[in-house]
Amino acid sequence: MYIEDLKFSLWADFIEREYLDKEFKDLIEKKIINGATSNPAIFKNAILTSDAYLTQLESLHALSAKEKYEAVAIYDIQKAADILYPLYEQGDDGYVSIEVDPFLCDDAEGTIAEGLRLYKEIDRKNVMIKVPATQAGYVAMEALVAKGIAVNATLIFKREQALFCLDAFDNGMKKAGKDVATVISIFVSRVDRALDKILAENDIPTALTGIYNSARIYDAIERSALPSCRALFASTGVKDDSLPAHYYIEKLLAYNSVNTAPVETILAFDKDGKKEKALPIDSTVVTEHFAKLHEIGIDLDIVLDKLITDGLEAFKEAFNEILEAL
Repeated sequence: MYIEDLKFSLWADFIEREYLDKEFKDLIEKKIINGATSNPAIFKNAILTSDAYLTQLESLHALSAKEKYEAVAIYDIQKAADILYPLYEQGDDGYVSIEVDPFLCDDAEGTIAEGLRLYKEIDRKNVMIKVPATQAGYVAMEALVAKGIAVNATLIFKREQALFCLDAFDNGMKKAGKDVATVISIFVSRVDRALDKILAENDIPTALTGIYNSARIYDAIERSALPSCRALFASTGVKDDSLPAHYYIEKLLAYNSVNTAPVETILAFDKDGKKEKALPIDSTVVTEHFAKLHEIGIDLDIVLDKLITDGLEAFKEAFNEILEAL
């Protein structure tokens, strides 16, 4: 844990082969991170920009594009899992996540089959299968948890999504007959990027909607008290230069939670961020802020629904770009 008293963890939202051999190990040894996450965009940037993959890719020329991608990704996930395994054995997280093919987001059976196959091929206990929070995704989450597989529910923007994930996890654990580690990945900064321009034009404080929305979802997860399930704050890198690099980690520091962020964001927080609990936030403050949005004609549900759709499309686009390049 980064902060033991708060059961607060920091996971690196980054995977790249040379980084795993060097900085990744250093961050773990310094007890700055105790887990890692990945997604199609992260692997796209790693595979298409790093020379570390050239030798392996040359040996895979006879495979299909997706088979090449999986071979490379599985190698990196296994490597990260092995480095993190001592933490996992100690009960200090030690998880690394890999996402299923985003084109399966509306295919429950396809997601289940791919999740089971990836978990079997990776063959590491401390791997989380990452599944987008769609209607098909909830079915898949339940099935994977029922098999005792740790799940990272991703692309959460709405409280309702988190509640569906909680139900899926609960049902899955009942079938498994044991607690299974799960996280619910709440996306933060994308909400502010979608709204801050119009809020500034209306003299409404910016860089808060994503935090308040995430705080509301965190409260629902904590109230559920579902065993082995935690809120994970994602999309916590800062794109606005007027904000401190560690802004979204500091503002969402909460008991029994995880924050996954780019390495530079984590280092900024470790160096300069306040290490004080920031959640929960007074519900009156949150309600008043959302009332201001309503007053200027913003329907937050519509905004969040679009962010979910856009997020899925971004994952698909990144995945497609990898396949085309390979």
